[in-house]
Amino acid sequence: MSRLPGLDLLRAIAVVWVMLFHSFLVGGLGPDFTWLSRYGWMGVDIFFVLSGFLIGRQVLEPLARGEPLRFADFYARRAYRILPAFLAVLAIYLAFPGLREAEGMAPWWQFATFTMNLLVDYTHLQAFSHAWSLCVEEHFYLLFPALAWWLVRRRTSIAAFAWLAAAVVVAGIALRTGVWLYDNALDPPRNWFVEDIYYPTWNRLDGLLAGVTLAAIAVFRPGAWQRMLGRGNTFAWLGLSGMALALWLFRERAGLTGNSIGWPVLSAAIACLVVAATSDRSWFGRWRLPGAGWIAAISYSLYLSHKLVFRAVDHGFGEWLYGRGLVAFAIYALATVLGGAALHYAVERPFLALRERRRRRISVTAASPAAAPAG
Repeated sequence: MSRLPGLDLLRAIAVVWVMLFHSFLVGGLGPDFTWLSRYGWMGVDIFFVLSGFLIGRQVLEPLARGEPLRFADFYARRAYRILPAFLAVLAIYLAFPGLREAEGMAPWWQFATFTMNLLVDYTHLQAFSHAWSLCVEEHFYLLFPALAWWLVRRRTSIAAFAWLAAAVVVAGIALRTGVWLYDNALDPPRNWFVEDIYYPTWNRLDGLLAGVTLAAIAVFRPGAWQRMLGRGNTFAWLGLSGMALALWLFRERAGLTGNSIGWPVLSAAIACLVVAATSDRSWFGRWRLPGAGWIAAISYSLYLSHKLVFRAVDHGFGEWLYGRGLVAFAIYALATVLGGAALHYAVERPFLALRERRRRRISVTAASPAAAPAG
C-alpha cells in the first residue's frame, strides 16, 4: 500500500501529541498550555489503529488470494523494522543512566522479551516506560498472523468475525471494569492504574481490533470499502465527533467511565479518521501538511528517543531554559526532532534498506526458472 498523505498526517499527529504529553517531564509550555498535553496519551491509540489496519492488510491480502502466509518472511520484516532502533535506544538507556528520565528502570530482559508492560513496577521503575506500547505491538505481530491464517482457513464468515470482534470488545469492557472496581477498593491504595489497566496487552486490544476490522473490510469486502472511501468526509466528521466524545469520557483519565467504555469509543473514532485519511475524496485524506510526511517517516525513532533528548537538554540547559515558555519549548522541540532524525538516518533507515534488498533477493530467487518446480 503506497504512502497516503492522510495516513502520514495521522502518524505525525500521533507522535507530536505523545511528545506533548511527555513534555511534563521538562515543564512543557507551562500551566497556561497544559490542555495541549493533557490528552496526548491518545496518540498511542492512533498508532494502534494504524498498525491494526496496515499490518492487517499486509497479512490478510495474500490469504484472500489463496496464497500461503509466509510467517518467516513476515517476522523477518517486522524484526528489520522494529529491533535495530529499539535495541540502540535500549543500549543508550543501559549505558548512560544519567540520561534516563527517571531513576529506576525495569531489568533489560523485560525490554528484550517485550514483557515490560506485563511485569513492570511502575511506582519505582519508570525509565523507558514508553516501551510498553512496543510490547503491545510485538504481541500483536506474534499472534495475529496465526489467528488470521486459522480464521481464513476455516472460511470464517463476516458475520462470525463481527460476533467475535463484538465479543472481544465486550470482554475488554468487562475486564477493565472488574479490575478498576477491585483495585479502586484496595486498602492501602497502590499505583495500580498503569500496571493493571493502561499497560497490559489484554486491556488494549480495542485499537488494534478497530484497525484489523477496517483491513478485513478492505480485503474481503472491497465494494463496501470503496463505498466507505466515497464517504470520506462523513467519516472525517464522525471521527472528530467520536474524538470529542472520547475526550469527555476520559475527562478523568483514571476514572471508571473512560476505562470501561472509553477505549472502544476512542478506537472507533480513530478508525473513522483512518477511513477519511485513506480516502482521496475527503478533505482529511487530501490535506498535505508541509513536513507531516517527514515527521511520519521518522515517527518511530522520535517516539523511541524523545525522552532521552528531553533529559539531555534538561541536563545541559535546564536552569537557563526554566521559565522561558515558548523559547524553552522551541529548543526542546528542535532538539527532539534532531535526535529522532539522527536515530532514523543512522540506524532505522539503513536496516530498512537492508530489508528491501532482502525482499528483492527473495523475489528474484522465487521468480528464477531454477526455482520453479519441474514439469
